[in-house]
Amino acid sequence: MKSAVWFLVILAVLCLAGIAQDAKPRQGFAYPPSFEGAAVESYKEIDGVTLKAWIFQPDGKALPGANRPAIVFFFGGGWSSGSPSQFERQCRYFAARGMVAITADYRVASRQHVKAAACVADAKSRIRWVRKNAERLGIDPRRIVAAGGSAGGHLAATTATLPGMDEAGEDVTVSAEPNALVLFNPVLVLAPFPGLDAHGGFAPKAEQLGCEPEAISPIHHVREHLPPTLILHGRADSTVPFATTEAFAAEMKKAGNRCELIGYKGQNHGFFNSARYAETLADADKFLVSVGYLPPNPESTTSAK
Repeated sequence: MKSAVWFLVILAVLCLAGIAQDAKPRQGFAYPPSFEGAAVESYKEIDGVTLKAWIFQPDGKALPGANRPAIVFFFGGGWSSGSPSQFERQCRYFAARGMVAITADYRVASRQHVKAAACVADAKSRIRWVRKNAERLGIDPRRIVAAGGSAGGHLAATTATLPGMDEAGEDVTVSAEPNALVLFNPVLVLAPFPGLDAHGGFAPKAEQLGCEPEAISPIHHVREHLPPTLILHGRADSTVPFATTEAFAAEMKKAGNRCELIGYKGQNHGFFNSARYAETLADADKFLVSVGYLPPNPESTTSAK
C-alpha cells in the first residue's frame, strides 16, 4: 500500500510539472502543437491514433543522403500529459547547429488512456522510424541522439536500456537504440534499488504501469556498451531526487559506460526550460561536440553549476 501511495504522489507531481510547463505562454506549450517551418510526418498509427513527428531541418529542408546527426526529443508530463512544444526552442537551436531535430507526440494517459508501458513502446517506435527513414531525411543512422525531460527523459533512456517492450508487429531488425543520450531531470528509477530507499525511491504496481516496474526502470537495465550519456539535473529537484540520477550514473560508470552528470545548485524540476535554459543548452552542445556530432561552438559558454 505504501509503495502504491508513493507512486501516485510522484506521478501526480510529475503531471503537475508537465502542466506547469504547458502553461508558460511565452513558450507556447499548447496541444496540439503547430510549428512554423517544421515538416510534419506520421511515424505511427495504432488503435485509431496517428502519432506525428515535427522535423526541423538545417536550412529548413531535408537533404537525402546528407548523413547529418539527429536529436529526437521526448516531452515530459508524467506519462499523462504534456506537449511536443516543450522542446521547440531546443529543436530550433540544434537545427541551426546542423542537426536534424525532431519533437513528436506519443500516447499519454489523459488523451489516449494508456499506461507507461505504451509510452515506452511509442518511444522505441519513434527511434526505429527515424533510423528506418534516415536516408530520406538526411540523417546519419549511426548518430541519433535520444533526449527528453522528466518522463520524457525516462522514455529517452528506455530506448537505450530496455530489452523488448517493442510494439507488436514492428520490424525489430531496425534498431530502436539511440547512439547517445541527453537527459534533462529524467526519471531513471521506477522500482526499489539498493541505497535509494531513503532518497525517494518508490515501487509502483504492475497494474499502474502496464507492466512490472523493473521492466521499464532504466537503472535496472544498465549493462555494458550503452551509448554515451549526459544527464542535466537540478540538485534541489523535489520531484525526481538528484540521488536517483547519481545512482544511475554510478551504475553506468561501473559497467564501463560514459555517463556525465551535471548538477545545478538550487534548481528544481523543469529548470532546463526556464531559469537555466541557456546553461543546459550550452552543456548539451558541449557534450555533443565531444562525441563528434557537432563542430566546436565558438559562442559556447561555461555554466555555473
